[in-house]
Amino acid sequence: MELKEHVSVRDIFSMPVIVAALGYFVDIYDLVLFSIVRVPSLKSFGLGGKELIDYGVFLLNMQMIGMLVGGILWGWLGDKKGRLKIMFASILLYSLANIANGLVTTLPAYAVLRFIAGVGLAGELGAGITLVSEVLHTRIRGYGTMLVASIGVSGAILANYVANTYEWHNAFFIGGGLGLLLLAARVKVAESGMFKKMEEKSGVSRGNMFALFTDRGRFLRYINSIMIGVPIWFVVGVLITFSPEFAVELGTTGPVSAGNAVMFCYLGLVFGDLSSGLLSQLLQSRKKVILLFMLLTVGAIALYFLQGNRSPQFFYAVCAILGFAGGYWAIFVTVAAEQFGTNLRATVATTVPNFVRGMVVPITMLFQFSKGFFGLESGALLVGALCISAAFISLNSLEETFHKDLDYYEEFL
Repeated sequence: MELKEHVSVRDIFSMPVIVAALGYFVDIYDLVLFSIVRVPSLKSFGLGGKELIDYGVFLLNMQMIGMLVGGILWGWLGDKKGRLKIMFASILLYSLANIANGLVTTLPAYAVLRFIAGVGLAGELGAGITLVSEVLHTRIRGYGTMLVASIGVSGAILANYVANTYEWHNAFFIGGGLGLLLLAARVKVAESGMFKKMEEKSGVSRGNMFALFTDRGRFLRYINSIMIGVPIWFVVGVLITFSPEFAVELGTTGPVSAGNAVMFCYLGLVFGDLSSGLLSQLLQSRKKVILLFMLLTVGAIALYFLQGNRSPQFFYAVCAILGFAGGYWAIFVTVAAEQFGTNLRATVATTVPNFVRGMVVPITMLFQFSKGFFGLESGALLVGALCISAAFISLNSLEETFHKDLDYYEEFL
């Protein structure tokens, strides 16, 4: 099958797409692993009861703060030094950090290593999406980023299997080992032609993070690109991560495992990313599909809290529905990359998803604060309503980018 202008469907499965997808697969494995092993790992330090939530939030926040720092660092370097170098360096850092995490014996060391791993994890997705967006033809780049995200999020399924099969220290060892194995596949991937052309062009300012804040229009594009992804991480960071506690509160008839909740959520994300990507290509619109999946997210959250005293299997099915509804992650990151010129694209595509992940910090802090006043369920609903309302407003403000030519530069005064 051939697409117009001599673009082959086989181009979608080119080496940059495959390597970016595998890189994101390992990235997601390591990203969600702590949420899966939170309870057994903290119990091994002698913690229990309320401490499992409090220290769990603290360690998750350390990882997410690391991702905020890493997002800025890798994004800037991605536009300065190239997309491939950042993919290589970031995966090396988080692989080594996760191997070290398997050796941890104290909570302070656990926190430091989650921060370092977070810094490393921040570079993979943005660099991969930027590279794929720039090397694929306009007509098929949506398919490429769809494959990267849908294959990548399935790493959570492997993480749950490994965590349930092996002791939690070994689960970290395996994640680190997978990352180091992946580095060998990077060797044959070529750098983006757009970046190479920009590198040869004199007088082009690259990776200027401050430029995102010095122009009102550029700043609003940036903030709106971040906010449309926040509902996804409200779901993952609150409803899924703390699913055992919510299951008890909702009256679920049996115990619920956070690992299984994560696995079913990310299984839903796989099909959601595939569906949203295909629908985006069919409708030739990013915004319409994001709007549809945001509405699905509202419905899925309502189902989560209205399910009542159902079985754990029903609870996991709802987690899968939540994941499917959040399956606009691939399009969300693609939209962010398409909003900006080549000289800022890696900075934006890397920082935006990491700022969304980093929003887990204020989201979980607000959740802890609100549940103290309104209870677990009402507190979560309040936070979720704020996140989703902001996302709808931001989506309305962004331009449609499906047909946009990406070979241009941002001009700074």
